[in-house]
Amino acid sequence: MILKPTTDLQQAGNRFTIFLGGSIEMGKAENWQQRMESELQAPGEVCVFNPRRDDWDSSWKQEIANLPFYEQVNWELNALEAADLIVFYFSPETQSPVTMLELGLFARSGKLVVCCPDGFWRKGNIDIVCEKYAIPVVENLDGLIRHVKERIQQHEERN
Repeated sequence: MILKPTTDLQQAGNRFTIFLGGSIEMGKAENWQQRMESELQAPGEVCVFNPRRDDWDSSWKQEIANLPFYEQVNWELNALEAADLIVFYFSPETQSPVTMLELGLFARSGKLVVCCPDGFWRKGNIDIVCEKYAIPVVENLDGLIRHVKERIQQHEERN
């Protein structure tokens, strides 16, 4: 199951939930979330929270008074809190300041995995935060997919 903004997160039910956070910057970042979605679509009780909004309008003012923007940010924050696993991908072609903010917010949560390939402009900062808070780091998208599948497998074995 895939949930995108601003669908009701309660639809996830008791499924294992994965938030796909990271580089979205339209026109710069590949649609890595789509690849993750297709890789994770298998029988089982998994729900993916994908913040990449299909109807995103880049003309929206990024301010609290703009209702669509406000709803987007709150959906993301709620999904991050609700997720069992948070995946952060920092594409070298982007700066991803919001993802860095979210990494800081959830670094102590114990539910992160990070992919920060060489070339990301603040890779050193990301690596140090991950080391300090024992956040697993993988080198590339293939490694990220493998790690997430392993986490799903571990969850299924426990339940």
